[in-house]
Amino acid sequence: MRHTLELAEPNLAIIGSRPFVARVLARVLGASLDESLAAGSAPESSSLLAARARDIVSLRRRTSMAGNWDHLLRVARRSARTPPVPRSAALAGAIPLCADRIVAAEAAIRELIARLSAPLPVPARGVAMAHVLLTDATGPVYNRRSPVTLAAALDAAITQLDPALPLIPGPPRP
Repeated sequence: MRHTLELAEPNLAIIGSRPFVARVLARVLGASLDESLAAGSAPESSSLLAARARDIVSLRRRTSMAGNWDHLLRVARRSARTPPVPRSAALAGAIPLCADRIVAAEAAIRELIARLSAPLPVPARGVAMAHVLLTDATGPVYNRRSPVTLAAALDAAITQLDPALPLIPGPPRP
């Protein structure tokens, strides 16, 4: 049985008047909010998305994420060099990396790391895309059957991390 947290519209008014509550909920619901931001939801469309966007675009959080991408690259390089070993009971729950694809995409990952680490403001969508790509077990970092390639996903995230892009996207042009 799956449980889903649903916030009715009246509860959102309470969250909006209490920034601390919004920040805490944005952390708790981070994965689903990141997916919404990565898909293009406007941060200003809800107080939870706004709180999550403010959190993930901070230089401290982006630098931490860049470090996670660097760690992933180091692990993938080490994994690609060593022959496969039987998985121990301790690693039975671990999700294997697509190490060869990660190593092949090193230049793009280095560009992503540089953009995340830059002290310039960047749109929340790009940061969310980088985070979802890093943490989604069904994505191309971990899943060889992912419908999107790692190169395409990295390119999309890098494009959205362009500091020249508007931080708050305007309405679509006719």
